[in-house]
Amino acid sequence: QAMNDYLSVVKSVLDLGIIPRCHFEDITRADVYGFCIPFAQELMKLREESGIDVRIRLCDTMGYGVTYPGSALPRSVDKLVHAFINDAGVPGRLLEWHGHNDFHKAMINATTAWLHGCSAANSTLLGLGERTGNPPIEGLIFEYIALKGNNGIDTTVITDIAEYFEKEIGVKIPHNYPFVGLGFNVTSAGIHADGLIKCEEIYNIFDTRKILKRPITTTITDKSGNAGIAFWINQRFNLEGNKTIDKRHPAISKIHKWVTEQYEAGRVTSISPEEMEKKVRLHLPEHFMSGLEKIKFIAEKAAVAVVNQIIEHPLMKNMDTVQQEILMQYFVDEHPSLQFAYVVDMNGRKTTQNITNIADRAKYENYGVGSDQSDREWFINPRQTGKVYVSDFFISRMTGILCFTVSAPIVNDQDEMKGIFGVDIQFEDWVKRAEDMDDMDHIALREEYKEVKSKAKHGHH
Repeated sequence: QAMNDYLSVVKSVLDLGIIPRCHFEDITRADVYGFCIPFAQELMKLREESGIDVRIRLCDTMGYGVTYPGSALPRSVDKLVHAFINDAGVPGRLLEWHGHNDFHKAMINATTAWLHGCSAANSTLLGLGERTGNPPIEGLIFEYIALKGNNGIDTTVITDIAEYFEKEIGVKIPHNYPFVGLGFNVTSAGIHADGLIKCEEIYNIFDTRKILKRPITTTITDKSGNAGIAFWINQRFNLEGNKTIDKRHPAISKIHKWVTEQYEAGRVTSISPEEMEKKVRLHLPEHFMSGLEKIKFIAEKAAVAVVNQIIEHPLMKNMDTVQQEILMQYFVDEHPSLQFAYVVDMNGRKTTQNITNIADRAKYENYGVGSDQSDREWFINPRQTGKVYVSDFFISRMTGILCFTVSAPIVNDQDEMKGIFGVDIQFEDWVKRAEDMDDMDHIALREEYKEVKSKAKHGHH
């Protein structure tokens, strides 16, 4: 009865001209010859009658599949594939393997299914999936290259994917995770950095710089020396050219002294990346963002996003002051941290009424329509550059609160600049309210911060 019900569904799909994919769930605990193979044979009959391919996915739902020689069905991966191809008459090109990693066998099971004629293997980025996950796509890529040879795959994208998962999604990849973990190609052999540079292949699985954009690094021990420490810092933080730290830098000697003291005190383990980073931050602070800089950037990023929403709104573009005032008041009401919003024309003359919260409105009574703002940096900068401008901190003369200003050009649909919109924002309150406060926690280096900051501030018009 169950088989007939299943077949009726497949027939309905075929009648619509759709290629069905039939999932044989929990195949490694199923009755292979009592039900699975007869069912697959009936599916192949429907394929022949309709002229439409029927795909079959072999799902090792609980990861019970094994590859041992002589292992029996239903757990034997090679025997399962063989049974479907030779006994059920399913062409290998229509077979998929879908494995799980409950017993650390997802990769080897998928590869074995390939080798015995199953044309496709399901996988996921970084092996993420239900419970213990699925075969990692980056692992299967290297397995496929090993089996088939050079095939034009750009393997460096694997590193880009890992960086995206960590920075944008927040996935924490274990340091020792193959191909993408922070320490996957780190040697703890204790050899000097100079020796590693001379003969990298001794301690590297392949040219990780070329294939994954990941140069080999070393673990710091008492054998590393100044050269090893400088090498670790430059590799860890991708410092190149004139940004590299020389082994003769005074800070390197201080870090080396600390490392030596650790081992003189009886330490036997290597220095962890986290310990090293703390020491690098301590002795080379000029290369890192301060906590204040990071908070300021996060606040700026959120503020620029709101300002871009405002200047892109049709009510703002038409330079109708009444409509602009309605829109600005709406945003001030929605974001109480916005202390004061205004529009000036291309001559720097204020064109809108004072848009602020009702409690502060009286404080701006002498700051009315027509006041000249042409000497203000928040007006001059976007007028000259056509880009978003973010000021430094200042204490508001009106409220006595620490603020910063964000301003941007107002352009019409022909990209002609018609005015400047500006808003004063209460810094401390804005930081508490910003919805993406954790987005940039990964930023550490000052140079990286400057690059991302520039893109965020000047990416509009």
